[in-house]
Amino acid sequence: MYNYIQGAITEIEPTNITVDVSGVGYQIVTPNPYDYEVGKALKVFVLQLVREDDITLYGFKTQKEKQLFMQLLSVKGIGPKSALAVLASAKVEEIVKAIESADAKYLNRFPGIGPKASQQIILDLKGKISLGPITLTKATRLSEVEDALRALGYKAREIDRVTKKLDASKDTATLIKDALRLIAQ
Repeated sequence: MYNYIQGAITEIEPTNITVDVSGVGYQIVTPNPYDYEVGKALKVFVLQLVREDDITLYGFKTQKEKQLFMQLLSVKGIGPKSALAVLASAKVEEIVKAIESADAKYLNRFPGIGPKASQQIILDLKGKISLGPITLTKATRLSEVEDALRALGYKAREIDRVTKKLDASKDTATLIKDALRLIAQ
């Protein structure tokens, strides 16, 4: 698996760029190929997707773009084309803000994203977007605790009562232990 490719851009096409790395040209599909300049050396963060009949490298200017792309791909019904269209049409921060505020109308404006898809994005990603390596937001940690308690068979009422009392600055494992202790009281 590749994390990034560093080299000089030799070609720009409507859907992709070609990056020359020591005499090997990597064709990389990007959200906005015309944001790059031919001849300029740079680092492109990449994700390789392997399908039955296709191996494709998707490239991004920042690690945050790459992570949001991967999270969008995890949403049911969202494929690489739709995820690229979203990233091509807005800044990462704006997309995350729309998801976190459940702004379905904002998400509907992206090509290939209709009302059902925008609702699915919000349902699957709200409170779960993390755009740093290993960085979990407080909401994500609490969401993981809720999932763990649900898997253990606890009712939503019990889970809500307990999660309100937790210190979300702790790591997930500690939060789960604290939650179980609170339930036992």
